[in-house]
Amino acid sequence: MFVRQRAIRHSLPVSRLVPSHTSRLSSRCPLVGSQSPLVGTQRPLTTTTEPQPRRKTTFKALDGFERGHATATSSHVPSEPAPYQLRPFETSTPLQIPEELPTVGDKKLRTNQSAIPGELDELLCLFDACLSVGRLERAALVLKRTDVLGVLGNTAVMHLHNNYLAARVTELEIEPSDGRAEEIDKWFEKHIVDSLPYTPETIGYMLKAALLNSSPRRRLLLVDRYMGLLSGEENMGYLGDILSTEDLSTLSTICPKYSIHEQIQASKNAEEELEVSGAAANLDAYSGTMYGENSVPDVLAVEQKGAGLRTIKNAISLLAKMRDGFDVATLPLPERREFQTLIERDSVEAAISRWREQSESLNAMGLTSAIGNASLNSKISDWHQALEAHIAADLAKVSDSETRSSKSPEDLSRCVYGPVMMQSTPTRLAAIAILAVINRLSFAGGAERGITVSVLVAEIAKHVEDDILIHNLLQKEKEKGAKMKYTQKVARTILKRHHILQHKATQQNALGEDVSRPSIDSEAGLLYGGWPQAVRIKVGATLLAALIDAAKITVVREHPETGQLVSQVQNAFVHTIRLHRGKKLGVVSTNKAVAELLKSEPPSAAVTRHMPMVVEPLPWTKWDKGGYLAYPNAMIRIKHGDREQRIYAEAAIARGDMKQMQLGLDVLGKTAWKVNRNVFNVQLEAWNTGEAIASFPPLHPKFDLPPEPESTADPMKRRLWIKQVKLIENERMGLHSERCFMNFQLEIARAFRDQTFYFPHNLDFRGRAYPIPTYMNHMGADHMRGLLLFAEGRELGEGGLRWLKIQLSNVYGYDKASFPERVEFAEKHRDDIIDSALHPLGGKGWWLTAEDPWQCLAACFELKAAWDLPDPTKFVSHLPVHQDGTCNGLQHYAALGGDVWGAQQVNLIPGERPADVYGAVAEIVAEHIKEDAASGHAIAKCLVGKINRKVVKPSVMTNVYGVTFVGAKAQVLKQLSTLYPDMEKEDGVNTKIAAGYIATLIFRALGTMFRGAHDIQTWLGEIGGRVCQALTYEQLNKIERDANKPDGGKTSKYHGVNKLNTKNKSDIDILKEQFRSTIVWTTPLRMPVVQPYRSSGSRVVPTSIQDLVLEDKKRTDPVHRRKQLQGFPPNFIHSLDASHMMLSALQCHEQGITFAAVHDSFWTHARDVDTMNTVLRDSFIRIHSEDVIGRLKAEFEARHRGSIYLAKLKAGSPAAAAITLLRKQNNGGRFAAIAELLEEKKRQELLRSSDPEKVEEGKKMVTPASIVEDLKEQAGLVAAADALEGLDKEAAIMKETEEMLDAVEVELHATDEVEAGVEAEDVDGALASRGAKDSWGGFYKTVPPHEENNFFKTMMHQLPGRHEKYTQEKTIMVWLPLTFPDIPKKGEFDVQQLRSSKYFFS
Repeated sequence: MFVRQRAIRHSLPVSRLVPSHTSRLSSRCPLVGSQSPLVGTQRPLTTTTEPQPRRKTTFKALDGFERGHATATSSHVPSEPAPYQLRPFETSTPLQIPEELPTVGDKKLRTNQSAIPGELDELLCLFDACLSVGRLERAALVLKRTDVLGVLGNTAVMHLHNNYLAARVTELEIEPSDGRAEEIDKWFEKHIVDSLPYTPETIGYMLKAALLNSSPRRRLLLVDRYMGLLSGEENMGYLGDILSTEDLSTLSTICPKYSIHEQIQASKNAEEELEVSGAAANLDAYSGTMYGENSVPDVLAVEQKGAGLRTIKNAISLLAKMRDGFDVATLPLPERREFQTLIERDSVEAAISRWREQSESLNAMGLTSAIGNASLNSKISDWHQALEAHIAADLAKVSDSETRSSKSPEDLSRCVYGPVMMQSTPTRLAAIAILAVINRLSFAGGAERGITVSVLVAEIAKHVEDDILIHNLLQKEKEKGAKMKYTQKVARTILKRHHILQHKATQQNALGEDVSRPSIDSEAGLLYGGWPQAVRIKVGATLLAALIDAAKITVVREHPETGQLVSQVQNAFVHTIRLHRGKKLGVVSTNKAVAELLKSEPPSAAVTRHMPMVVEPLPWTKWDKGGYLAYPNAMIRIKHGDREQRIYAEAAIARGDMKQMQLGLDVLGKTAWKVNRNVFNVQLEAWNTGEAIASFPPLHPKFDLPPEPESTADPMKRRLWIKQVKLIENERMGLHSERCFMNFQLEIARAFRDQTFYFPHNLDFRGRAYPIPTYMNHMGADHMRGLLLFAEGRELGEGGLRWLKIQLSNVYGYDKASFPERVEFAEKHRDDIIDSALHPLGGKGWWLTAEDPWQCLAACFELKAAWDLPDPTKFVSHLPVHQDGTCNGLQHYAALGGDVWGAQQVNLIPGERPADVYGAVAEIVAEHIKEDAASGHAIAKCLVGKINRKVVKPSVMTNVYGVTFVGAKAQVLKQLSTLYPDMEKEDGVNTKIAAGYIATLIFRALGTMFRGAHDIQTWLGEIGGRVCQALTYEQLNKIERDANKPDGGKTSKYHGVNKLNTKNKSDIDILKEQFRSTIVWTTPLRMPVVQPYRSSGSRVVPTSIQDLVLEDKKRTDPVHRRKQLQGFPPNFIHSLDASHMMLSALQCHEQGITFAAVHDSFWTHARDVDTMNTVLRDSFIRIHSEDVIGRLKAEFEARHRGSIYLAKLKAGSPAAAAITLLRKQNNGGRFAAIAELLEEKKRQELLRSSDPEKVEEGKKMVTPASIVEDLKEQAGLVAAADALEGLDKEAAIMKETEEMLDAVEVELHATDEVEAGVEAEDVDGALASRGAKDSWGGFYKTVPPHEENNFFKTMMHQLPGRHEKYTQEKTIMVWLPLTFPDIPKKGEFDVQQLRSSKYFFS
């Protein structure tokens, strides 16, 4: 039996947030934990109907084996509900992450003389980098500094030490030395054995170091010492991760008293089995059948000088070379997986090879790579070589900077970013920096106007970080690939010998938790949020500064007088400082010669990792485990720094609460697709003509330029002419960018033309699913949707043939009629449909008149093929048939509010014809306009007859998602400019004023139709507003402790806010900075949703190029109240429609139905539409049969129990008068924020007491809150929405003024091309990226060109005057216990009526 000697048994916590082996990309940076276990101190999210087993932290090789064995041997397996059934959860115990969890740590130290930073996130990043590049002495300094910081729990610190020991042992193996071995032992004895909870992994590393000691006597003593520290035979299994078969044999020889013979035999058996069963995939064996000639024409390439199209073609080269008709799906699974990994291969090396190839080709021909006679790609090779040398020289200085006793700012910075950059090579760093800069400058006219330094720095750093982390991950996976199989076999044999598995099956508690052995790494899980911002900035700025210095071009121009060619070496990129609205901005712009080549090139991101997959995506099991095979992707899309959503999601995943969301993503990812060859052939032919066909823009668009006015004409005419020319040029650029993007898509479609492929999905923070592939997916535009078919076909049947006809009518635009009328429409146009299929480009072209022409053509091909059969119902159809919700957000609101009228307008109530909510709103608005016109309203008179569903649709659609009045006005303005471009000139009405008038009427109409929904929306805003102004019970206790200190807390921190830095702030201002309670709720599928809106601070980071001010995001930042309130109602509705989609996907999968979704548009085979519609109704009814709003309120009450919030009362109310009198008596009329807060806290604690005397004492206390409670209706409480109203109006006026001033500024400087390019950045950027028809350009096109209309005077006349400044009603502040108002009364609509509504989704 193993005997533990000397050491004290360390009790390790069982509960955990994330296991260390699930960490993303690196296991060196641990989760910043508190001294106590996390989950043990929180209220878990549980269910009342099914216990949720916690995941065990065990030997990683045993994960699947133990789980399967335990299931097989368990005497009782609790039955689980079907995946598509809602699983009720106990709202009184929602998932909560304690504030005390220091994800980044509030505690900071100054950077010391050794250039070791003092912030935890920077320390962990530097520690990881130092271990990765072998700078172990510096890693030791970082580890000691982390101990001094003192914010990590013991288990997390032990995790760091284990990684340090692993690196030291690896170094010892490479260069054996008794001195190094003794240093490792000294480290263990000094820093670990008596102070930290060492693990079997720790002992494994120490044994490995001992076995490398050359002294037999010393080796025997050390081995005996370490073996004695293992507690129990089962821990021997953990040594297999570290010790080899030879190591185990040596241990058996040195210490025969430890019986490890069976472990050695298990190791040998595992190696033998690995040799037999571990044969690698042999893709080369199939190359003869895969590759060959193909007859598919090439896609006509858009003339572009950059690397985007080349990058795409390189990414799909393996597929493009395949012979016609070959599908990778016919290969065995191992070969398919290997092929998929090749598709995901690295694009950086390919880019480097391409540059060098072109440069060498030019040199071989005796040509230079000057801009005047060579492509940009060849010149980039020179930049790359120069930048590579520059980076290598800089990294060579890192050691000198670390050892200098007196360090300059450059040395301090280099000591931080140096080890991080050393994880890559100068070659790769140079390539990534060049790609990132060129890609960014190629976007939206950046080559001409320039890009701010902060944007470029962030872009470079992001790509470098991703490349380093992914490269490290792949290297680790490659090294441990075979070892994983080996250790699994060892573990199986050892565990079977000791009957551990059988023992485990009986040693589980009621929750299924493992209680036989404590977890070994409960706190050590990584919550990797990426590099710290400061490190990112330093890395990005260093590379950008080096690129600006290294990149040169030889510009060749003709001398204007002599005509001779003159060459000059110039900088390719220039860093300048510009003034923009009173602020200095660092901008990087390109040399004009480079700009000419870049301005026509769309962004060419490294897209090889975002292609469709040729194998089914990996199932989602962890935060970053799922989807692609080789490269990790996050399960939930979050921005850098928004760590809170990940914290909650990781906790929910670990507890099994995200199981349904994960299964839903798997269902979406398993849907197999193929390219519609019929449509693709037509698209390729149409594309290669270069003409504008359907949605394809022309290759060479033609525009009629307005005649240039004479030089003697009014300057205003010339300015207007310049503006019109710029608009035309912007539209030309927009069309070119659009065609370039489509070029990418067609190249990918050509490569995948014969393949079966899949789209891996992930989520946004609200739970909505998105395909990860960027360029080719079913969420694309019409031409992309028309290209896609389901890979699996289904026989139509009678119902399927009917739905196929309805699909054609829908995509044609005839989707507001009844189903029989839509079927009749298809039959009526039978000849047109057949002609479209037979002669798509040479016939009548009926399909080109459709609303969605390419999808219409796809339906024509499918219907024609079915009609060609003797029995059309026998046709095997692959075409996805869509079922779209009627303004899905309003459907959810109508169900929540019980609006009968509103429910009828969005087809929740059965009807003979589909209701059209947009048409209904348009009718109400048009009726109001008629009434106003009859009463003499000037604007209304001009709008009579101009209001239709197209005008109101965008504002109605986005109203439920929180569109503001300013946003709705902009939407209406855009529609008016598109539908009536000459309205201002012909009718003399200001379109902006008209748009505001119409937006007001739209809001009024919606408030009438959806009264209950409006009340729910207001209620959501109210409860959200209170939460954002609240202090939690834990915060209150902290404030009380600080206030009770001898100095009154003046030198302490109010839980994150340093009083020393706030001496000019009042107590209430300091307390407002403690409002950190973000809005969190749980969806019906138990996914926690965390709104990421916080008012982040900023910090100045000195860099080699300039000082950069960056946003410093932390969990401890106060919430951004406006964004929280405005975002909560729409985000809540989004989470409901996401839950509805996921439930529908799961049920369809259970019933064997193919399913795809684009938010609220659901797709399946034609024959399965009726079944899917039943599923859609059932899922919606299941969600809304529960008390969704009541559950939300209960969750909020539990989540914020004991909190107190800051409310406002109207100054003239009776309650305000009484409170003012009370304050005069107590504090001389002053609002003593902290004193009143603590007094109210005391009162609430007394009222909650179980002691009747204390309760009575609490009732007798008189506080502002007690006065409000007594007066109730006379309290004059200001609603949260009303509290923001003044700010909203002020913001709206400021925005309106800013927009008009921008327009005036553009007009005044239109003659100066450089200035206009800078000042008109927002307008031109929108036009360049989307084209004038999709921008605000329509407004400017309506400016009359005659001189009587002075644009400057018109715009200045419209600026809001001082009289419009909003003045808020006077209020007073009070602290109130955080309670929530009653839920609005629900209307009479019964959601069960939905079962009979055939137009719910249609």
